[in-house]
Amino acid sequence: MKRKLSFLSIPYVIWMALFVVAPIIMVVIYAFSTADGGFTLANFARMGTYTVVFTRSFKLALIATLICLVIGYPVSYLMSREGPRFQRIAMVLIMLPMWMNFLLRTYSWMALLENNGLLNQLFQNIGLIDLYNRIFGTNLTFFRMINTQGAVVLGMVYNYLPFMILPIYSVIVKLDHNLLEAARDLGANSFQVFRRVILPLSLPGVLSGITMVFVPSVSTFAISKMLGGGTELLLGDLIEQQFLGGAYNPQLGAAISLVMMVIVVICMWIMNRFGEGEEQAVMM
Repeated sequence: MKRKLSFLSIPYVIWMALFVVAPIIMVVIYAFSTADGGFTLANFARMGTYTVVFTRSFKLALIATLICLVIGYPVSYLMSREGPRFQRIAMVLIMLPMWMNFLLRTYSWMALLENNGLLNQLFQNIGLIDLYNRIFGTNLTFFRMINTQGAVVLGMVYNYLPFMILPIYSVIVKLDHNLLEAARDLGANSFQVFRRVILPLSLPGVLSGITMVFVPSVSTFAISKMLGGGTELLLGDLIEQQFLGGAYNPQLGAAISLVMMVIVVICMWIMNRFGEGEEQAVMM
């Protein structure tokens, strides 16, 4: 049986070697190489000039992740308390936008947030912009929403919110109701049941959701380019410039990618260690 399993795993090993291990090795080689192929650490030394981009990327990704968590956890919890029919309908509604192309979803937000977009036209028609001008003494003709950090965060939240809801929901919905009944029989009220039982046991789903939102958010480039207008440069945009832009420098791009990869892995390791500690505390 073990030989059969090992034989069946060969295609997966080959796949991982070709499409995961080999690209990482190439990134490492490029990161420590000069344009002539020699060894150097200069690529990492040059990254100091992009500290602002690193800070902005992690800040916006963290904000988007926290917003997704604040929205996603209550939605997941409320879904798990409803009947199977409601859960199926809610799941379809959550997944429905994901069936549309990622770029089309982001373009739709551009149409909404433009200076003459649907939202600003609505605000003008209901007199909200005139009211704002009278209160604050300004002379605005539109609210500037596009090409801002807020628009970038909004795009991240909209596109990645399902990745926060689904892991948390899948964990909460499988919780043993006997544990909840036992906690109530021992005198715990609803808040105590949630804080002492549901929240700790749902932590693996929370950590999975945080990882699934934070990692693509910190490395995104399409959202920042379309909703940030190129003025809010993130790490994904910076790496794209080094490989595809006029500042062609794949060695520097590989170095930035490698450092970002290491930082993300460290963050994931810390979150996993935190989750293990919480689970042990609950078991005790």
